Amino acid sequence: QVHLVESGGGPVQAGESLTLSCAASGRNFGTYVVGWFRQAPGKEREFVATIGKKGDTLYYADSVQGRFTISRDNAKSTLYLQMNNLKPEDTAVHYCGAGFIYTSSPSRYNYWGQGTQVTVSS
Repeated sequence: QVHLVESGGGPVQAGESLTLSCAASGRNFGTYVVGWFRQAPGKEREFVATIGKKGDTLYYADSVQGRFTISRDNAKSTLYLQMNNLKPEDTAVHYCGAGFIYTSSPSRYNYWGQGTQVTVSS
């Protein structure tokens, strides 16, 4: 089992940047596929980006491709999401998830953090 805690969210203006972090504790972080997802009010949780166990495979949602960068540091048991050129439509609670399958489907992730709010104003 792994415990996940996100941080780094906040209010920003359109065009600005934020870096989210997800600190993991418990079972060896390097044994998990991890990813970022987000959920806006009234909408389902949607995929943002995922990264393989060793950090050598990456996959992004079309909506963030070229603006966001996912990375991980297994020695620090931490997942990151660098978000550049933020847009109002990026406003959502952002969650990190951990699982065993490299997938964009949130239902296949076994563990979740509590989320961190990102609010982008125009």
